[in-house]
Amino acid sequence: MQWEVVIGLENHVQLTTNSKIFSGSSIQFGAEPNTQASPVDLALPGVLPVLNRGAVERAIRFGLAVGAKIAPRSVFARKNYFYPDLPKGYQISQFEDPVVQGGTISFAYEKDGKMVTRTVNLTRAHLEEDAGKSLHEDYAGMSGIDLNRAGTPLLEIVSEPEMRSANEAVAYAKALHSLVMWLGVCDGNMQEGSFRCDVNVSVRPSGQKEFGTRCEIKNLNSFRFMEEAIHYEVRRQIELIEDGGKVIQATRLWDPDKKETRSMRTKEDAQDYRYFPDPDLPPLMIAQDWIDRIKADMPELPAAMRERFIKDYGLPEYDALILTSSQDMANYYEAVVAKAGKENAKAAANWMMGDVSSALNRADLGIVDSPVEASQLAVLLKRIVDGTISNNAAKKVFSLMWDEKSGDEHLADAIIDREGLKQISDTGAIEAIVDEVIANNAKSVEQYRAGKEAAINALIGQCMKASKGKANPAQVTELLKKKLAG
Repeated sequence: MQWEVVIGLENHVQLTTNSKIFSGSSIQFGAEPNTQASPVDLALPGVLPVLNRGAVERAIRFGLAVGAKIAPRSVFARKNYFYPDLPKGYQISQFEDPVVQGGTISFAYEKDGKMVTRTVNLTRAHLEEDAGKSLHEDYAGMSGIDLNRAGTPLLEIVSEPEMRSANEAVAYAKALHSLVMWLGVCDGNMQEGSFRCDVNVSVRPSGQKEFGTRCEIKNLNSFRFMEEAIHYEVRRQIELIEDGGKVIQATRLWDPDKKETRSMRTKEDAQDYRYFPDPDLPPLMIAQDWIDRIKADMPELPAAMRERFIKDYGLPEYDALILTSSQDMANYYEAVVAKAGKENAKAAANWMMGDVSSALNRADLGIVDSPVEASQLAVLLKRIVDGTISNNAAKKVFSLMWDEKSGDEHLADAIIDREGLKQISDTGAIEAIVDEVIANNAKSVEQYRAGKEAAINALIGQCMKASKGKANPAQVTELLKKKLAG
């Protein structure tokens, strides 16, 4: 039987406020346990929550960026469940009236060996508070509770179940991760829990319209773990069904050591949480002029920047999508083009998506940490365009620039001179090499003149060998064709 995978994501994004969503407590990471928990966070009798305006503004900012509806009236609800690190016995969240409704996320990913673009619809994004944290180590067989995180402001972003593979889901999550950092609403630090992924996975026979029973894999804090967890869970569900079993709706956790998911609890539905409006919090009213003020302060968004790159730089849609995958990548690219000139915009894009990205991936670095600065790459591109060096020599120069980590803007020029990599563009010198190669390779000359055009490649190779790779390939090719036509 052929199976189809169905995936939807719920991402918990910690907002970049200075204080918690309903209290003035700090959310600074790494403080001693229980030193950042106020009476409101601890749910002591008589305390009342007060909504953090900055959290609302960040939610609106996100909603505008994804083209969502910003609800003019939204309601906070109590989500009732018991857990040791939930002091109130309920979580303040949003249920029926979330602040952000709808929207889309666009991204590129690899499918069947080709890069494709994709747009996934969002269901909603709602504000809520985080719970505390249970600590199970170094407590002499007991568990401790740290309530520093209790009340930390979160925006939970829920996608429609429209993804059909692990790599598609990871690409979506990476695009969302880049966007919230681009907007400044989240610092994106996955190790500290600022960006967490819950993945809903189900399988169904190909062609079936009804969804299968889903399982939710909670709190994935790396894209690699996310991909591994999805692959495992898909295999588990398919094998279970094919062996005559039945998938039970449940919440599961990923064990990165055993490379498997394990059951945490039977999955609850909305009615199990007994949602009802929080009587301590009035409805959140968002006037249009508030939205307009936030909109006026928005940065240029990835979608608008993509259109500008296509229009101003003549880039294909795919190139523009990759180069705007993060603000740092886009800024670096624009800095290269500003120095190298718009006429070299496509060449800059090719280098960014090729040699630069490959080097960054090998070194596990972000573009802001690249040893080769944008201005240095621009100088290298100029030397390719003006014929100083060949493309092959440029790759060697780039590798040396990467290793030397110098701040000298003209590092490429220094390396070219030092390594003797200047291309021979003198017509007389190249003509002498071409004449010699034609004289010494009669068979290839005869084949080319007999109509076998590929034979010229062997002659070009011989010319490049004779010049030790320094001859201008374009001039070599032109001269060869001219002389062989005579």
